[in-house]
Amino acid sequence: MGAAVKLTTRARFATICIHAGQEPDPATGAIITPIYQTSTYVQESLGKHKGFEYARTQNPTRSALEANLAAIEGGRAAFAFASGMSAISAITARLKTGDHVIVTDNTYGGTFRLFDKVLTRYGFTFSYVDTSDLAATERAITPQTKLVFLETPTNPVMRLSDIAAVAALAHRHDALLCVDNTFASPCLQQPIALGADLVVHSTTKYLNGHSDSVGGVVIATRDEDIEWLRFVQNGAGAILSPFDSWLVLRGTKTLPLRMTQHSANGQALAEFLARHPNVTRVYYPGLPSHPQHDLARRQMPNGYGGMLTFEVATIDEATRVLNRFKLMALAESLGGVETLVCHPATMTHASVPPDRRKAIGLTETMIRISAGVEDIEDLKEDLSQALS
Repeated sequence: MGAAVKLTTRARFATICIHAGQEPDPATGAIITPIYQTSTYVQESLGKHKGFEYARTQNPTRSALEANLAAIEGGRAAFAFASGMSAISAITARLKTGDHVIVTDNTYGGTFRLFDKVLTRYGFTFSYVDTSDLAATERAITPQTKLVFLETPTNPVMRLSDIAAVAALAHRHDALLCVDNTFASPCLQQPIALGADLVVHSTTKYLNGHSDSVGGVVIATRDEDIEWLRFVQNGAGAILSPFDSWLVLRGTKTLPLRMTQHSANGQALAEFLARHPNVTRVYYPGLPSHPQHDLARRQMPNGYGGMLTFEVATIDEATRVLNRFKLMALAESLGGVETLVCHPATMTHASVPPDRRKAIGLTETMIRISAGVEDIEDLKEDLSQALS
């Protein structure tokens, strides 16, 4: 068995996805990281062990994934959690009573629910702002602002925030910037390179890519955040399981290949829908008609992803279309190899009050698509018959 491949500092993205954090198993030479399905580890003698004591605190499979994801996002350390929401919770555990957070107004419904219904009970305050508007974002900053939480592109209206500009603004006011990079993936967008302090993902989505795992991750750059996240991960215990860690490791190996096809299909479907007479509007950063297309070209240089949203004339028509799909599956979630469709107003954003949905432009006539990697002609045919 040959020696492990050692990554150089010049290794490129696709190579990092496959090799970072992973070496052949020292016991067998297995090229794939094993699933260390154990709850504890035998110590050689009192106080002497191999770096692993208890599986909530350390697990070799999870450690391999965390090293892989830190390298992929360009961070210094990563911490894997049992869900994307538990990853966001770990970030907000850094806050203290009286602290203020600025949040992208069109944020995921689950994030809004956590912030608005749970964390406000502990004395945190949140301002929901159109973070694509830098002036509005700056006006929302107070002396108590400790965190700016960006989602870009947003779910589901696909609005973009200028990460570099918001990072500079946050840092001028001694606040941290966290970016939810789930929609774009690190293949298409690198928030840390643009100035973000923290990046969060639902690994359930593109990182895993196969609709068979639920998880989350936080990637950090600063010593104090790394120390705190390590403490919270162990202290609160919402860890990603060894098997789910292994599934996400499998997913990141093909991330560049999948994102290329997701983006190609997303672009093709957006262009198809933009020409369709029964579609009133399409939201996709890759369309020149998107109001922030120029920012998308700079900030997402490798493609615009597989997420898009379109509107039809009435809620009755949206219901008919959603019920007519044959190939595309009506389901929550996104980022898998199969194409999914959903109705944000009653599914992903049902926890957002109607007046807030209206304020951010989330209508009942919207249909969201997570474009998979199927043959594009089959996807177009399914859209065509559903819209006919």
